[in-house]
Amino acid sequence: MSALRPGPTNTLTDVAGLRVGHYQRIGDGWLTGTTVVLTPPEGAVAGVDVRGGGPGTRETDVLDPRNLVERVHAVVLGGGSAYGLAAATGVMERLADDKVGFPVGTVEGQVVPIVPAAVLFDLGRGGDFRATPDAPFGAAAYDAASSGPVELGTVGAGTGAVAGDVKGGVGSASVVLPVGVTGTAITVAALVVVNAVGSTVDPVTGELYGARFGLPGEFDGLRVPDESSRAAPAEVATSVAQAFHTTIGVVATDATLTKAQCQKLAGIAHDGMARAIRPVHSMFDGDTVFALATGAGAAPDPVVFNAVLAAAADAFSRAVVHAMLAATSAGGFRAYADIYPSAVRGWRQG
Repeated sequence: MSALRPGPTNTLTDVAGLRVGHYQRIGDGWLTGTTVVLTPPEGAVAGVDVRGGGPGTRETDVLDPRNLVERVHAVVLGGGSAYGLAAATGVMERLADDKVGFPVGTVEGQVVPIVPAAVLFDLGRGGDFRATPDAPFGAAAYDAASSGPVELGTVGAGTGAVAGDVKGGVGSASVVLPVGVTGTAITVAALVVVNAVGSTVDPVTGELYGARFGLPGEFDGLRVPDESSRAAPAEVATSVAQAFHTTIGVVATDATLTKAQCQKLAGIAHDGMARAIRPVHSMFDGDTVFALATGAGAAPDPVVFNAVLAAAADAFSRAVVHAMLAATSAGGFRAYADIYPSAVRGWRQG
């Protein structure tokens, strides 16, 4: 197999047919937002793996391989803890207006959009505890959805995200596998919202744990922070301002997968999370990953599927790094680039 490379944008939308939109509010007590991943109109086969001790989710039972519905039409990621699940209603309404959903009647447009969702804890980080996403947030994110490069950092669901005491945010990465039973390439991509009790930063060196899993050239220019920047890395990297957090995300591929395979794909992505964040899956995180398969490509044989799984784990780790590098300081939480300027001086987000 030839060398791996990222897709054209190195983001989730490198999986053809997917669109991503963000909506957020900052200021006047607000520091939160919503991110939506839209599938092609026919939907995408999906799975989910929930490993955190305090999850906030919607429509995850439908993704059990034993259940009827095969495809979802969107995935919503958001702030606001359980309150923020309301944003999924806005996405459902937009999809219903577009007559996209699971058909349940004999007349066109009689559909139920399948919109799983997961939320993270960012309550009060903007100053107002009840300033949380609602249905209009979801509708606005839907309206903003694009197949272009995914905007990263302090946007959408990542607006109020924090990892340890370092500002988190939205990150994404992709990889193209030059394999497949038809001889065509397979694209695998990840989108993550980093909001963890644990840290993404090595407390000794100040380096980002996940950077070692980058593709050739991806993180060239990142450096070990100099001594002055590392004056108090242990304090920054391990302190926790609030007890509740949660990292959430999506992995996707253009391969044809079953629901059971999507569930496996979502589970393997958690391995990538564990490589880039320490610790993960705590009792105070609701760590949740969804998996999507658009089915544009062929069904992989077991050897190729194993390569897809490995690529998904690495893509998730890489997406965590991109989230931390793209985040900007907000709400009194300093971004990695502001805490460790010497580490990023020679690096540019590609």
